[in-house]
This record gives sequence, structure tokens and C-alpha cells, in this order.
Amino acid sequence: MPAALASRPGRLSTLARGARAAGGFLRGQPFALVGLLIYVIFVVVAIFADQIAPHDPRQILFTGAYRVARYLPASAEHLLGTTGGGRDIFSQLVYGTRSALLVGVTAAVCVVALGTLMGLLAGYLGGKVDAMVMRVADVVLGLPFLPFVLVVSALTHPGTDTLVASVALLLWPNTARVIRAQVLSLRERGWVEAARVTGCSPARIIFVHIAPQVAPLAALYGSIAVGWAILTEASASFLGFGDPTAVSWGLMLQDAFANQALSRGAWNWFVPPGACIVLLVLAGFLVGRGSEKLLFPKLGD
Repeated sequence: MPAALASRPGRLSTLARGARAAGGFLRGQPFALVGLLIYVIFVVVAIFADQIAPHDPRQILFTGAYRVARYLPASAEHLLGTTGGGRDIFSQLVYGTRSALLVGVTAAVCVVALGTLMGLLAGYLGGKVDAMVMRVADVVLGLPFLPFVLVVSALTHPGTDTLVASVALLLWPNTARVIRAQVLSLRERGWVEAARVTGCSPARIIFVHIAPQVAPLAALYGSIAVGWAILTEASASFLGFGDPTAVSWGLMLQDAFANQALSRGAWNWFVPPGACIVLLVLAGFLVGRGSEKLLFPKLGD
């Protein structure tokens, strides 16, 4: 017990040093800092959506004269006005954050997990395993992105699971190729050879010794995958292949398009969800751009 108590301050000091190092890096990388702040804002909105949204996003609202509150302009009661169906636009925008982040983060985790696994196996084992993984990756990279997602959704069941699976199946080769190249270099290092000499199995070398070395690079590609997944979800929902039961920015844009919001001048209906999509995709790019100096310090500015 005393030893455990004694080691606790050491762990806390290590965490403190890591936090200070991360803070110093972010202060020197405005791109990564801005992207991270955008992510934080959207995550907070998604977590507290029930408290932020003034109305149920699916509720049909009525005016004082018991008429459907259609096409109401922005006001104190309805910050972004109402849709043609009498629903509060601001509430839909807030709840749409949850759908975007759910698809984006889940798809990114799947892309990173699958791509990293394939890259580790191909890079370390080499031979037939490497050839097979790379040929499959070449085939996947040749598939058209959005048409493939739409076809899979049409042949199966449109929804979040289908979108996440489609994005993971199409984006993993990008991560796998980069991880494989890194592993080809790492497997020739002296500490890997020392692990072999001491009797470590290939699985232990891959997942215990090499995988932590390529984890930051995999995380970088995960931030890029978040943007792709959000764009895919919005595009599929706009075209009618998304989850019909979810409140998403893509469905908001589809509803605005079907009701000719542009010709009506209802900018408050279609501009906010479009701007949110752009911001989240931009955040992924900014985090990736800002992290390049950390991962590849020789590149410079």
C-alpha cells in the first residue's frame, strides 16, 4: 500500500507533464487548436442537446390561432424560424449534431481499427499476406465512393449501421497503406530484432511493440475519416438513403430542398445545417493539418 501511494504522485506528475506538453503544442499550432475547439463545441452541443433545444425536433408547432406554424421567421421563440411542416429549425439543428458525431466518430474508429490492423499485418508479415492485402486495397480504392454507399444502402437497410460499415469498407486502404509503409521501416529496427531473439511471438511484437509506435499516425487518419463520414451521411440523407427515423443535417437539407426553401428565400432553413457540415469537416482537416508537424517535424511549415 505505501508503495502504491508513493507511485501515485509519480503518475500524476507524468500526466501533468503530458498535459503541459500537449498545451504547448496546441498553442504553437493554431490549426490544430481551432479544429479541436470546433470539435469541443459540437460535442458539448450534442451532449446537452436536450437542454439546449427549446422544442422537440419532430413536434409540429402551432400558432396562437391554432394554425400550423409554417415558415415563421427567426424570432426570440424560434431562433431560426420554423420549417414548412411547422417544426423548429434550431431544435433540429441541435439534435442533428448527435447524428453527425455518432456517424463520424463511429466510422472513424472503424476505419482506424481496420486500416491499422491490415497495415500491421501486411507490413510485418510481408510475402503473400502483404500482396493479398494490397491487392484488395487496390480494388477498394477503385470503387466510386458515394455510388457504392447508395447501392449498399438500397440493397440492405438504410440507416446509421449501413453508412458506418460502408465508410469503413471504403476508407480503410488509405490508413492501411500508410501504416504498412511505417511498419516496413519499424520491423528492421534493433529493438524489434531484440524482441524476436527473446522469444516474443509475432502477435506480441505486432500489437505490443509496433502498434503503439504507429498509433499517432492512425489517429491522424481517423480525424480525416470523421469528415468523410459526416459528408457521406449528409449526402446519403439528402438523397433519401439515410436513417429516416433520425434527425440529421442531411434530412434538414432534403426537407428544405423539397419545400423550395431557396426560392422562398428561407436562408434560415438551409444555411445553418450546411454551415455546420462545413465546420465539422473543416475541423477534421485543421486537426490533421496541425498534427503534421508533431508527426513529421522535418516537414517544417
